[in-house]
Amino acid sequence: MNPLTLVKRIQNINKKEANLGISEEASWHAKYKDSAYVYVGGIPFDLTEGDLLAVFAQYGEIVDVNLVRDKATGKSKGFAFLAYEDQRSTNLAVDNLNGAQILGRIVRVDHVNKYKKLEEEDEETKQRKREERGVCRAFQRGECNRGDSCKFSHDEQRAANTGWGAEEDRRPRWVQMHLCGKFDKLSIAHCTVTCNC
Repeated sequence: MNPLTLVKRIQNINKKEANLGISEEASWHAKYKDSAYVYVGGIPFDLTEGDLLAVFAQYGEIVDVNLVRDKATGKSKGFAFLAYEDQRSTNLAVDNLNGAQILGRIVRVDHVNKYKKLEEEDEETKQRKREERGVCRAFQRGECNRGDSCKFSHDEQRAANTGWGAEEDRRPRWVQMHLCGKFDKLSIAHCTVTCNC
């Protein structure tokens, strides 16, 4: 769904609740009473964590800012997750900053139900996962530019062993099994293989 449509929906819900005088316990915000995190989308790409703190701290003390960045370039992806010390601050941030303009861009601010911060893996675990996935094909061609952010192995020894190998290993197994001194030619479907025994 279009992010601006979501912004408008949240604004409409808030307007209806205000007009009807719905209590805090009956509000749609109550569903998120156990989460102190908010999602912020549509952030200008040149904003930093400090800029987000300056904007969002007006509704409460912020204890965590996770501005999501591209692993390879380090540039912002345009969205973040923020945690407030007091969960009630999330209601204020969602009600007041959802649909606000920051540097000409309309931002979407919404509750996060179950936020899980991605835990950093140690280098051994990362390497094991890369090995399980196999060798990077772009690396084999000398074209991989992802570096450490590549999800596949860049093991040069392993990459060298993934080709066709020695001459005798290049023939398919069925050819190796059927070629012997008894046959001088083997024809299967459209292929003809000559035995050089």
